[in-house]
Amino acid sequence: MKLSVIIPVYQVEATLNRCVESVIGQTFTDLEVILVDDGSPDSCPQKCDEWAEKDSRIHVIHKNNGGLSDARNAGLDMATGDYITFVDSDDYLQSDTYQQVMPLAATCDIVEFPIYRFFGSQKQSLLSFDTALYTDKTDYWLKQKAYEHTYAWNKIYKASLFGNIRFPKGHVFEDVFTFPSLLQQATVVGTSSQGLYYYCQNGQGITATAKGPELTDLLNAHLQTIPRWCDDRYYMHVLNIQMDVYELTGNHPKLPYRHINIFGNGLSCIQRIKGLALNILGVNNICKLNKTIHRWIKAH
Repeated sequence: MKLSVIIPVYQVEATLNRCVESVIGQTFTDLEVILVDDGSPDSCPQKCDEWAEKDSRIHVIHKNNGGLSDARNAGLDMATGDYITFVDSDDYLQSDTYQQVMPLAATCDIVEFPIYRFFGSQKQSLLSFDTALYTDKTDYWLKQKAYEHTYAWNKIYKASLFGNIRFPKGHVFEDVFTFPSLLQQATVVGTSSQGLYYYCQNGQGITATAKGPELTDLLNAHLQTIPRWCDDRYYMHVLNIQMDVYELTGNHPKLPYRHINIFGNGLSCIQRIKGLALNILGVNNICKLNKTIHRWIKAH
């Protein structure tokens, strides 16, 4: 059961060694590690080659800069493992993660494992799961709120899922575009209580710096998924993104209207209030109201 670990590399001199060490030091050893140098202008290309000389399981791709999606796709084209996973080169893993998760992965098409989000910052938090199997993908997406953690890197995938699927080049929040397509191909999805991925704070990352165009990409990704799987909680999640996009761009809202049951289970107090406003005002007017309130707050 070979696992292909794809690591895109671009301007990560300070963290690359930590990342690679955490992968090749895994207690699960049936690995191939694919370092994709995405035209990095620093010493990363040399570091990649040095790692390949140290460990025969490591392979290196040197390519012109094409962005994260293009780098991951290049790794997918080279991968020969039965299973695929990704690691971002400014992150790292607990040493027994793959050993703990691979037995469950062998029974699933996708398995997701815990994350320390924004590790090393004041926002750090542990996202954990119960060990469970899902054959109903709607149940997984909505009840597990998978739409809040569509990350590529805290999951192990059966390689065959990527047969006709690649990450979209030229887009940010590429995971949000790609994961629902992989999920649709899956028959069984697992969550594991074991393993741990350290997602480290990056002040220059898309999550921290996203503006109107980037959040429009995020909105468009969710708009592709809403017709497939949706409940009131997920809709309110996407509504928040739509309001942010409208505030930053002024572009006409794209999110279709949905009536919210404000007395339904699972909604927070804020979601119930927003749901009531949505039911009264509609999507266009709640976006306008949100923008007006924020302008007033900034002015005062």
